[in-house]
Amino acid sequence: MSSNPPVIDVHTHAMPMPLLRELERRGLADLSRRAERVLLLDPDLCGLAPGAPVPLAPEQYDMERRLAAMTAMRVDHQAVAAPPFVFASESGDDRLVLEVTRLVNDALAEFAAGSGGRLSALATVPVGHPGAVPELVRCLDGLGMAGATVGTFGGGRELDDPVNEDLWRELAARRCFTLLHPSRVSSRDRLADYHLVQLLGYPMETALATARLIFGGVLDRHDLVLCLAHGGGCLPATGGRLDLGWRRKPVARVTSRAPSDYLRRLRYDTAVFDPGVLGRLVEDVTAAHVLLGTDAPFDLADDDPVGTVRALGVDAGRQAAILGGNAARLLGVQAVPAARNGPAPPPGPLSTTAEGRTP
Repeated sequence: MSSNPPVIDVHTHAMPMPLLRELERRGLADLSRRAERVLLLDPDLCGLAPGAPVPLAPEQYDMERRLAAMTAMRVDHQAVAAPPFVFASESGDDRLVLEVTRLVNDALAEFAAGSGGRLSALATVPVGHPGAVPELVRCLDGLGMAGATVGTFGGGRELDDPVNEDLWRELAARRCFTLLHPSRVSSRDRLADYHLVQLLGYPMETALATARLIFGGVLDRHDLVLCLAHGGGCLPATGGRLDLGWRRKPVARVTSRAPSDYLRRLRYDTAVFDPGVLGRLVEDVTAAHVLLGTDAPFDLADDDPVGTVRALGVDAGRQAAILGGNAARLLGVQAVPAARNGPAPPPGPLSTTAEGRTP
């Protein structure tokens, strides 16, 4: 066993090859550009424009390459979630959403089970749809998943819509670790250029969705173990403005406490990609509420997460909490240590079977 504290990454993604093959069989995916590391998905599924490329790194589906990449990053364990491109967040077809969600969860559970203890799966929960709670229960009790991930919108409804009330109740009762990940953007036409959907639209979306959870009373009614992706996006910088509105605008005075009080109860990952911003986040919400997150294996990911946390200059106890102590407690996982005696060699040439398994 390593004497170093475990390093646990709570914000990673996977798209196992059995899932992608089944989506292709159903006409919802196109793997013809896989060699270019590009995936095409049906717009009803991914929420992107027709023909928009989705990055498909081999680490999304190839276990050998994924584990090698984790070791190179000095990460012992990952909580792995589906990316929002398979959430169908803007689809109004309940049948499609629930069928795809079940496929996603089955594939993620199988993928994590083959990791030798290095991965834990997070259940994709179809917010905005009446089948959300049964699917959550199936994943946690039947598939043994460690937590959940929810998008910021679903079924044409916001997160504070009454249709989601039973879901929040179930998540709170189970003290289920839940990663809130942006799954759509507003004003897509204005964000169409320069990759602004991901660069700017996603951080804005997280702020909007969380503000609705606050003002909609969801966080008053339910004590959620909620972790915001990308360090909460734009939200931490807007706490003062939300508080001002809460004090001065009667229409916003609908909660028992100021909005910034709720922000300090939430958890945040470290995927903000700026040491100054991350340092302020840790100062504002304390190290006990910050968890390591990279967004791997997408190209917009933190490739040196341990270095990122060490650069904060916090004491050893807070560093260990951020690197993995907080996550180990919330996820209930025992991290399997990686070989961290120097960086791992880069993965060799990709060689997989049709299902993405190494021969």
